[in-house]
Amino acid sequence: MKKVMVCMMMVLLAGSINAQSDKFKQAMETNIAALDAAKSPADLQNAAASFERIANAEKTQWLPFYYAAIANIWRGFSAPNEEKDDIATQAENLLAKAEALDANNAEIYIAKNMTSTIHMIVDPQTRWQTYGGKGAQDLAMAKKLDVNNPRIYYLEGQGIIGMPVQFGGGKDKAKPLFEKSVALFDTYKPVNTLYPNWGKKNAVDMLEQCK
Repeated sequence: MKKVMVCMMMVLLAGSINAQSDKFKQAMETNIAALDAAKSPADLQNAAASFERIANAEKTQWLPFYYAAIANIWRGFSAPNEEKDDIATQAENLLAKAEALDANNAEIYIAKNMTSTIHMIVDPQTRWQTYGGKGAQDLAMAKKLDVNNPRIYYLEGQGIIGMPVQFGGGKDKAKPLFEKSVALFDTYKPVNTLYPNWGKKNAVDMLEQCK
């Protein structure tokens, strides 16, 4: 009788875990679609808040913290300069929570690079040495962890295309990086449907600008 009761409890527990997993997956897929469709800063802010609610409810999943950070990062790039630092810091705090749950994750370092870029573009001349260096270190770590991640080369190209030619920047220097990014996107397969899969259109658009 005891063995039967134990078996029944295990079945019920497994069912409960599967139900929770399905609920999490559905919530994430819905919000990822909303993030992809976002057209305004308000849309991105709402997406960030939704992912943060999921993250705080789940507590053990890095992805909702990551996506909350990404929504803030995308909002930060278009925000007025006086808002950029606060938005980038919000994203950094979320990424720290994601990293505490999944250390040595290339996607988190890729996102960190973008927060550094947001800080830097507030005042490039005075902030380049600090945030430019940190951003480069984060991409180097991402490459060490996942050398075939196409987002790495897209962001490297973005960093170079805006640099003066005399300092090693410009379209000619950036083009091979965008080409590599697009080629890697053609064969890139996320771990599952919830994993990051953004960037291909951005890389293609930037490659076109280099032609």
